Amino acid sequence: MSAALEVRGLACRFGGLVATDNVSLSLARGARHALIGPNGAGKTTFVNLLTGVLRPASGMVLLDGRPVTHLSKSARVRRGLVRTFQISQLFAQLTPRESLALAACEAAGEGGAFWKAAARHAEAQNRASELLAAFELDADADRPARALPYGRQRLLEIALALACKPRVLLLDEPAAGVPEHERHAILAALDALPKDITILLIEHDMDLVFAFAQRITVLVSGAVFADGPAADIAADPRVRAVYLGEGGHG
Repeated sequence: MSAALEVRGLACRFGGLVATDNVSLSLARGARHALIGPNGAGKTTFVNLLTGVLRPASGMVLLDGRPVTHLSKSARVRRGLVRTFQISQLFAQLTPRESLALAACEAAGEGGAFWKAAARHAEAQNRASELLAAFELDADADRPARALPYGRQRLLEIALALACKPRVLLLDEPAAGVPEHERHAILAALDALPKDITILLIEHDMDLVFAFAQRITVLVSGAVFADGPAADIAADPRVRAVYLGEGGHG
């Protein structure tokens, strides 16, 4: 059985700078995998290569065993490769209910006719209601997204990604900028994600990483520095030295 997401020898250069250095990675279906590394390690570049924002100098990206390296961003989403962003990318004027219905319509191939179709598109409205309930956003369902606390906005972003029917979901620092007292909601949302969705989490919050991930890949200077089960990565003295700090993960 092919991997849900596989990367083979991916490389990217900006002039003389090697941003991604021959990275290979394989995620089984339903994996809970984290990608970590110090600032400047190349994590964002790597995600941009996976999602089609950047084109690699060499290497391949495969989704369910099929190459997607030369597909556009939107074509990859239609194939089931969906991401969230490190910085909130919401429609500020729309409510969560409207945003989720729009995403559900888009996933059904009717996004271009949203304002005509969404109100009467029962499936999209039902899906929006399901996601509002699943992410405990019901109380905020009809408020403009810009009015939501930042932690709630991040939850909405994950809900929007699910509305796109992902098979592989890339979560780019979902806890970034979220106040400490709201982070438990992010972890609860991640724990509740459907088990058949393959997830790659890019995150600096080590408590979140180790609570969520079964396997971890460490990037340093654009290359894979370490890869293995979460417990092995936490105990690896090389990783502790370059990223986790001398005391490691407590």
